[in-house]
This record gives sequence, structure tokens and C-alpha cells, in this order.
Amino acid sequence: MSIQDKEFSLEAVPQSSRKGFWNILAVMLSLSFFSASMWSGGTLGEGLSFTSFILIVLAGNLILGLYTGALAYIAAKTGLSTHLLARYAFGKKGSYITSFLLASTQVCWFGVGLAMFAVPVSVATGINVFVLIGVFGALMTISSIFGLKALAILGFISVPTIALLGTYSMTDAVNSMGGMESLLLYEPAQSMSIALALTICVGSFISAGTLTPDFTRFAKSTKSAVSSSIIAFFLGNSLMFLFGAVGAMAFGIADISEVMLLQGLMIPAIIVLGLNIWTTNDSALYASGLGFANIFKLPKKYIVVFNGILGTIAAMWLYNNFVGFLTLLGSALPSIGAIILADYFLVRRGKYAAYGTMEFKSLNHVAIVAWIAGVALANFVPGIPPLNALIGTIIIYTAGMKLAASKETSAVQLTTKDEVVRDY
Repeated sequence: MSIQDKEFSLEAVPQSSRKGFWNILAVMLSLSFFSASMWSGGTLGEGLSFTSFILIVLAGNLILGLYTGALAYIAAKTGLSTHLLARYAFGKKGSYITSFLLASTQVCWFGVGLAMFAVPVSVATGINVFVLIGVFGALMTISSIFGLKALAILGFISVPTIALLGTYSMTDAVNSMGGMESLLLYEPAQSMSIALALTICVGSFISAGTLTPDFTRFAKSTKSAVSSSIIAFFLGNSLMFLFGAVGAMAFGIADISEVMLLQGLMIPAIIVLGLNIWTTNDSALYASGLGFANIFKLPKKYIVVFNGILGTIAAMWLYNNFVGFLTLLGSALPSIGAIILADYFLVRRGKYAAYGTMEFKSLNHVAIVAWIAGVALANFVPGIPPLNALIGTIIIYTAGMKLAASKETSAVQLTTKDEVVRDY
């Protein structure tokens, strides 16, 4: 690995390079200020009463907070990214599979997000959409090269800006409904089931949440890593859902950028959408760089540039053709996080050998089977898909590893007895 790689793509982050609570919180908040969460909030707003919406968002973000907080704890304890942590559970070559899935998904989402910003801005301003994609794709790629430092700076700028403009839009929407009393009395024209609502709330971010270790590995302590993750979801993600939902309840439109345009807030709409997608896309490129670095053993910054160019070139194609596939692919990611959690907390009891001294298996077949089973549970079993994947994968992996350990012990005992008999 190049000594110039200051993002520690292929090693644990040393304590000397760790960051304080506020830096990590800014990064995690910018990660949770996610455009899809606003649109998902709008979808919930069209199908739930305001009271039901609040309960669903609190429950969903509790699940997300616990999931990402647990991953953040492991990352801060070990200093390792999601991709390097995967080596303990999946094996060295097994981690290449997970890294490819995680990294490829993030590159695709970068392209989709880029087009999601360029298309409405082009409609509002008349600027050619491909010019906007090229310019903003280049700018997002450049800022992502600088790693966690750039993400923290962008977070300090974008988070309060989005919060202020979103609050203004939400307040205006409430006033247009007749005030808080009308909002509290709001009933949707067509109700949404609790299971579907919780699936939308949790599912909108659990795939990206699987990459939490990529950012929280820089935390100086497990306390700051866990608390910043939980705060980011209860504050950041809840706000995003709230902004989208209230606009949908007032105007019947799930897309907050369209709501802002109706409110006569074209410039704020562009700013909110731009900053929102910029922070998400930078995080996506950063995470994709770490994933492919695990496979190709190249410094992250070179991979980030390549991924940014690829995502920019393919942006409109991804926007028009790939969202459905990405959603399906996203259902494959929570099981990866579940296996990492089960391996660390349940199988190895929080005792990982230092990364530099660890000799990894080539491939852990139990992890692969558990991952496939988790994807199947998410897609084909009734219930709440993200929870099906998380709980089912944890149970299958833990049981599988204990069964494998039992067989190994039995094999060793049989070999020993056979040697004793032959010696006799």
C-alpha cells in the first residue's frame, strides 16, 4: 500500500489519526441527511396520519440507530472499515465478494444521485442536463478525494443549511394547512399498513448504514462513535423524513424539491437538493473507494477518481434504468452487516486478533450460506424485509459457526483416538 494513503484503506486507523466527537458527528449527520429519506418521508406522509408517522419514524430510526451504533462500536474498537472487518467473518477472498457488492452499489447510487440533482435543476434553469452532470460530477469527485476531512467540512456546511431551509419549508407547509391543529388532524386518502411503513423507513437507509464503519473507524472512542451514529439517525434521518412528510401532507407531493418550487423557493430548493445529494454522493464515492481498495490493493484516492468518472458518464443511464435493480441489490447489503455483528459479538465475543497479525481464512462458507439465506428472507418471506434479513442472518450465521466448530472439535477428537489406537 502506498505510504501516501492517509485514509488507511488497507489497515487499521491508528489512534494518532483519530478524530473527535464533533468531526464524526458532522460526517454521520451529512451521511444521514439523505435525499431518499425525504422522498421516503413524503411517501409515508401520503399514507399515514401525522401521529402514526411520528411513531413509525421513531421506531424505524431506533432500529437503524441500534444497527449502525453496533457497527460503529466495532469500527472504533478495531479501527477497521466494513471491508476489512468482513475478512474476519467471510475470509479474505470472501470479503472481495462483499466489497464488490458494497462498492458497486455505491458507485451506481453516485450516478443516480447526480442525475436526481441535475434533472430538476435543468428543468428549473434551462441549463443542459449533461453539462450539469459533468460539472457537478467533477466537483463531487474532487471533494471526495480529500477523504474524511472534506466530508467533515461539507457536513459542517450542509447540515445546518439543509436543516434551516427544510424547517422553513415545513413551517410554510404547516401554515398552508391551517396550522398545527390541522396537521395533527390530517388523515391520508389511502392508508398504508404499519409493516409497509416500517419497511420503507428502515429500508431507505439500512443498506448505506452497513457502511457506517467506513466513517466511525476514525472515532477516538467507542462512546463517540456510537453516540454520533445514534444521534445522526434520531436527529438527521428523522428530520429528513419529517421535511418530506409534512410537504406531502400539505401539497400531496412526496418530492420536497417540487414542494419548494410550489412554495416559490426555487433557489432554496436547488441548494437543499444540491447539498443533500452532494454529501450523500461524497460518502458513496468514499465508501466505494475503500471497497475496491480491499480488492485491488490500490490507494483509495485513485479508485475514487475512476469511480467518479464512471458514475458521471453512466449517470443518466443509471437514472433511467437502474433504480429498481439497485433497490433489489440493496436488499443484499444488510445481511453483510448482520454477519459482521454476529461474528464479533456472538461468535468471537468481542475478541478480534489485531488486523496486522491475523491470518484469515480464504473463504468462510458458513458466512456465504448465511448471507444468501438472509437475502432470501428479505425478498421472499412475509414480514418486514430488513428485519427478516438482520434477525434471520444473525441466527443462521451464529448457529452455523457453532455447528462448524463442533464438527471440527469432533474431527480432532476422532483423529486423536485413531492415533492412540494405532500407537497401541
